[in-house]
Amino acid sequence: MPADVDVAADVDVVVIGAGQAGLSSAYHLTRAGLDHVVLDHAPRPGGAWQFRWPSLTYGKVHGMHALPGMELTGADPLRPSSQVIGEYFAAYEDRFGLRVRRPVDVSAVREGDAGRLRVETSAGIWSARALVNATGTWDRPFWPRYPGQETFRGRQLHTANYPGPQEFAGARVIVVGGGTSAVQHLLEIAEVAAGTTWVTRRPPVFRDGSFGEAEGRAAVALVDERVRRGLPPQSVVSVTGLPLTDAVRAGLASGALARRPVFDRITPTGAVWADGSHVDADVILWATGFRAAVDHLAPLRLREPGGGIRVEGTRAVRDGRIHLVGYGPSASTIGANRAGGAAVREIRRLLARERAGAPVQVQVPVPVTVTVPAA
Repeated sequence: MPADVDVAADVDVVVIGAGQAGLSSAYHLTRAGLDHVVLDHAPRPGGAWQFRWPSLTYGKVHGMHALPGMELTGADPLRPSSQVIGEYFAAYEDRFGLRVRRPVDVSAVREGDAGRLRVETSAGIWSARALVNATGTWDRPFWPRYPGQETFRGRQLHTANYPGPQEFAGARVIVVGGGTSAVQHLLEIAEVAAGTTWVTRRPPVFRDGSFGEAEGRAAVALVDERVRRGLPPQSVVSVTGLPLTDAVRAGLASGALARRPVFDRITPTGAVWADGSHVDADVILWATGFRAAVDHLAPLRLREPGGGIRVEGTRAVRDGRIHLVGYGPSASTIGANRAGGAAVREIRRLLARERAGAPVQVQVPVPVTVTVPAA
């Protein structure tokens, strides 16, 4: 649907983002009969998946087939995931009449009039009683900083703009990062590059055997504990370990996944370690993850002194009108589906209390005091 709003429009709920978390939330809002709008900054359906590299085929991803009410079946595992999931999300939006407005960029969410939220966007302003933030992390790639990084004469890029292995043919490549993306990049690049070096801050932990429901609950609980304390969320994968697949076993055997600790500094021609060893490189690929894309919520002052947004379930503790779906423990594909339904149930109760005249829970942020030692 064209983004044609240029004056304030009142709705019960604004959903920001139309990936897995946003579509799940929109599905449950539609079933609940709540007046809502879904705003998505991407040019077409598919969430962040539409930007993934072509060599990430559908068979290499997990859980992206079961949005509520409509499963994806019979997809070719050899097709790019960006195509398969984009088509699936488009069909899902059409089937359930999820009229997503795109492309719409949300610049800020502020306190509005009469206890409502003011959602400022490139297509105008919406006024809402509640908000579901489902913006994920793709728009905030994390680039760590190391001494000498700006002197490197080769190419530096991030997973967010990884083009696939073909552009690394004959190159010497350092891959930085200990997650699933780093492993996938290395296994691909090692087949065409002149040489690869894998560096991580901590030794990678490989998980052998099945990963059942009990293990999944335990992993989610660890992530949930952080966001309850107001700390920035870690990914669920960070606490589950790396699956020891046949491809990973082959990479370990070939040396492609031989890990080194992170370097001490970067030079114009590569990297140097604390022991004086040096690796020449043409490319440094930063597979160093992403951070939650929540800057547009800054005017609401939801962050805790620890740097994160404290969340109970999906509800922001500092403002009961705000629900973060796909944040922290609900950042997994299955978790996002469940969280969408949970958020909508809470929003229904919130709106019912509001109509009954009960106050909405909004906490006044606690001032953070920073003591600067004397010189």
